[in-house]
Amino acid sequence: MKKIFILAMGLMLAVFAAACGTKEAEETSASAAKKELTIEHQLGETKVPENPEKVVVFDFGTLDSMDKLGIEAAGVPQQNIPSYLSKYEDEKYENVGGLKEPDFEKINEMAPDLIIISGRQQDSYEEMSKIAPTIFMGVDTEKYMESFKENVTTLGKIFGKEAEAEKEFAKVEDSIKSLNEKASSGSEKALIILANDGKVSAYGAGSRFGIIHDEFGFAQADENIEASTHGQSISFEYIVEKDPDYLFVIDRGAVVGGESSAKQVVENELVKKTKAYQNGNIIYLDPNYWYLSGGGLVSVAGMAEEAGKVIE
Repeated sequence: MKKIFILAMGLMLAVFAAACGTKEAEETSASAAKKELTIEHQLGETKVPENPEKVVVFDFGTLDSMDKLGIEAAGVPQQNIPSYLSKYEDEKYENVGGLKEPDFEKINEMAPDLIIISGRQQDSYEEMSKIAPTIFMGVDTEKYMESFKENVTTLGKIFGKEAEAEKEFAKVEDSIKSLNEKASSGSEKALIILANDGKVSAYGAGSRFGIIHDEFGFAQADENIEASTHGQSISFEYIVEKDPDYLFVIDRGAVVGGESSAKQVVENELVKKTKAYQNGNIIYLDPNYWYLSGGGLVSVAGMAEEAGKVIE
């Protein structure tokens, strides 16, 4: 009887120990699943789960970087997706509305773990935050590379890709440093314009497209351009007056369905008098990078490559 009692007690202890072990494992697992990071961003401070599985991304620059780092998005605004990110038009990705008109009902249905927004959605930040942790990851054009690096680093932390993020950013940074050395060594001056059907706006340092001056090293043909989101409205006489050596052109209509091409608008009889036209230095930049998805690992590398061709 004594042996049977001892055997029974041993069995009970074993069962109890196994149960405790299972409970501890479950608690450890739950704790790991609930591990959070505190992310500071332009619109506040947000607690974000590590390695979120279901992510809604409204910023195409961030989507670009995530794609480069092998991180999947679950939902994106499928209208006007940059052509090089066209895989996200597939039905396996949820369409979460427009860039300026999010589909809150669809997003709520998805129950995402994280929502990433930028400037076009910042007015919806509070409403987004009620659905899921929401962070702002737009690029600050007044400190482009610093802001860009911060965003890439943040993605690395959230998704456990720190080493990959650092490596990919370093490649882009090195290419820009090389471009800056070449561009800043000459005396040529550049003007950046956005063509929107028949209208033209100029952008200078610190502006939406100011990376050409601030980081790439091209001197400005006009140092007094008003820095604003929509640029400074100009005439073609203005372009002739400033007479840039390089004229960088972003064609908005090419990605939002304009009625005329930038080339038709820009290369008129007036602009043909400029050094840029006469020397073959009117550069039509890819609006997928410049207008839709700036601030991504792929887009910024592409932007530097495009601008660099003029001085090769």
